[in-house]
Amino acid sequence: MLPYGRQQIDEDDIEAVVSVLRGDWLTTGPAVTALEDALSELVGGHRVVTASSGTAALHVAYAAAGVGPGDRVITTPLTFVATAATASLLGAEVVFADIDPDTGLIDPAAVEELLTENTSVIAAVDYAGHPADYDALQALADRVGALTLDDAAHSIGGTRGGRPVGDLADLTTFSFFPTKNITSAEGGAVVAKDPAIGQRAHEFHFVGLMRDPERFVHTDEGPWHQEVHELGLNYRLTDVASALGLSQLRKLAAFTARRAEITARYNAALSEHPGLRVPVQQPGVAPSWHLYPLRVRDGRRREVFEKLRERGIGVQVNYIPVYWHPAYLRRGFAKGLCPHAEAYYAEEISLPMFPGLTDADVDRVIETLLDVLG
Repeated sequence: MLPYGRQQIDEDDIEAVVSVLRGDWLTTGPAVTALEDALSELVGGHRVVTASSGTAALHVAYAAAGVGPGDRVITTPLTFVATAATASLLGAEVVFADIDPDTGLIDPAAVEELLTENTSVIAAVDYAGHPADYDALQALADRVGALTLDDAAHSIGGTRGGRPVGDLADLTTFSFFPTKNITSAEGGAVVAKDPAIGQRAHEFHFVGLMRDPERFVHTDEGPWHQEVHELGLNYRLTDVASALGLSQLRKLAAFTARRAEITARYNAALSEHPGLRVPVQQPGVAPSWHLYPLRVRDGRRREVFEKLRERGIGVQVNYIPVYWHPAYLRRGFAKGLCPHAEAYYAEEISLPMFPGLTDADVDRVIETLLDVLG
């Protein structure tokens, strides 16, 4: 079975991990700092806090933004459930804005209809690796004193208007799951433009621990002293994982270039087929393609999905609208809420996409798909 996504590990990655295992630190050591510094350089110098997963990074980001009961978070339904769930777990009211039917990205006009004075965060997702329109979203957020959040689980290494992902929104989160554009096995990171929010993110992911003497309540303890002023969780990334992530980060440009080549090869072969619709790329955007989200028309998505898998092509669907999950249906949501997202979901199929795909692999996918379509 040719998988739809897969990690790309080489001997440099293995040696980086082995080196940590032979050293003095397994967690919360110099490899964590090195990865955070390297990510900061990539995104324009902003504070970076690593986390144990992309989901943890989202939880950290919302907590650092002060999200809680009484706050409204506007997000997209075309995403993995964690984008919404982590805000819901903090007690926020999560509402879903429909998508642009061409790109699958959150539609700023739909966001505007949901905007209230209680809105604290507008959370977009760079679906498939294509950055959302953060200029438009930021203008809406500024109108009500909200923050923008870029769930960039798909898009590390991409740019919009010449600016890197990580510099487009007030907060950005990354995922380093094995199928993502780079991996630390499990892991993630938060980017915060505001240093105060960045510090809150650091403390939340560190069980709330704080070691700043100027902020201590108990001032007569010894040099061992530390305090918890706001409760947090242990979402720390290990040095072992960070070593792998740092090694992977050095290859990000090559990985991104190969993903672009694969996308171009798919586009060239499939763009003229009347039963298909290839991904849209907006002007001024350089995506870091994480998925190849093909649209299968005429109600044939399930047929094509099943036949491709039968023939050894590992395809996936990304994603069921978040509010279709029973956890959100029980909160009062219902099908029909975001018709563009539901129409997109009904047609979407993700073809294999990872840097290790050869041209022959891509051609095999194309030939099998065209044969299935008839």
